Amino acid sequence: MPDKAPPAEVTATGLGPWPGEDPLEAARIIRGELGSPHLPFLAELPARGVGSDALGRTASLLEELAVDVQPYGWRLVDRPGKDFRRAASALSTDINVLADVAGAEDASAEEIKLQLVGPLTLAAGLHLHNGERALLDYGARRDLTASLAAGVGSYLARVSAAVPGARLVVQLDEPDVAAVLAGTIPTASGYRTLRAVAASEARESWRLVMDALRAAGAAELVVSVPEVEAPFDQILHAGADGIAVPLKALTSRQWEQLAGAVEAGKRVWAGALDVAAGQLPKVADCVESVWRPWRQLGLPPSSLASLRVTPSAGLAGHSPAQATAVLGRLTQMADGLNQVALG
Repeated sequence: MPDKAPPAEVTATGLGPWPGEDPLEAARIIRGELGSPHLPFLAELPARGVGSDALGRTASLLEELAVDVQPYGWRLVDRPGKDFRRAASALSTDINVLADVAGAEDASAEEIKLQLVGPLTLAAGLHLHNGERALLDYGARRDLTASLAAGVGSYLARVSAAVPGARLVVQLDEPDVAAVLAGTIPTASGYRTLRAVAASEARESWRLVMDALRAAGAAELVVSVPEVEAPFDQILHAGADGIAVPLKALTSRQWEQLAGAVEAGKRVWAGALDVAAGQLPKVADCVESVWRPWRQLGLPPSSLASLRVTPSAGLAGHSPAQATAVLGRLTQMADGLNQVALG
């Protein structure tokens, strides 16, 4: 697998969730809109149902652990059943479709991004036999992290075979990280909250999974977090190459942390395109939403090259046409920031 570094310019990518149920259409649109130097991704299509959601998709990769679906969500079980097999089958289909689409291209993209649910959110989302969250139990958390680390290698190998020579980028999704570290995840009854996970355990969990991903060929690892109370320093200390975060509600302190990360050679994936509103913001406004705080922090224009721009959230709730328009606007935004970087 090549160690080729990404281009020194602002690029665009999506967060993973995509509308519809057709992996062929999704792959064609994404790879068409996010051609080089941008970063196409393997779409997640939750509209297909059980097993195509992010949690079930990642759970299907677990080694020596299995899951099924109960009314309250995904549950760890002793042996694989139809829900587990459905999730694994959907992922295999998506990888096969990716191979067909990439193989038919005149010039395949130089990179491909995959998404996985990170170990903290996985433990918060999966349930034990008694219906309680796996997050409750230290042993369950440890086993889940080890199982995920053991299972990612075969996933990356299959994707690498589908797009030979492409640089593999992995996004670890931790939407529940702030709640896990603050101890605000509710118990099954809803009357109490689960004890906070120590920051040292979180770092070790991330490090274990990221080490496994690097050993399997991942060239870049980014952790995707919410904008509120996200532990940027802890994530970077665990070895991540960068952080993906929506920009809209970031505090001055968080911007300062991101500036420090940029100065330390880390990447920022900026969720600068707000997709919650009905109409896409203008390119100039998107560019300014990044450039203004960048300038105020004293970061040089040349350091914008550490950026990837993303939507503020996944696109599964949009129509395919709207989602396609978002990718187009992102590439326009990247072009605008590159012009700023050149002065």
